[in-house]
Amino acid sequence: QVQLVESGGGLVQAGGSLRLSCAASGSIHSINFMAWYRQAPGKQRELVAHITRGGRTKYVDSVKGRFTISRDNAKNTVYLHMNSLEPEDTAVYYCNATLRIVAAYYDHNYWGQGTQVTVSS
Repeated sequence: QVQLVESGGGLVQAGGSLRLSCAASGSIHSINFMAWYRQAPGKQRELVAHITRGGRTKYVDSVKGRFTISRDNAKNTVYLHMNSLEPEDTAVYYCNATLRIVAAYYDHNYWGQGTQVTVSS
């Protein structure tokens, strides 16, 4: 069984910063892609950023220059450093990982439970 547990969400004023963390645990052999998604009320879930095992990153245009995704492979943890937060960043943020469990032949995709980020104006 694999679990992704997020932490670090909360309420912050516009212009402020937050750091989200997501730790994967369980019978994990290796983790390929790790990513952060978000879903605002009434909107579809969107990919915010992803990072490969080797550290290559990609961001949605709206967060480029403000958010940084990073990972610690030894800890099976991915982070999202969010700076210059805007009210439009308010959403539930979800961690996502494409990983292989021990003794499996292929990767599976897993989601965290989500953490609320609220940015006040």
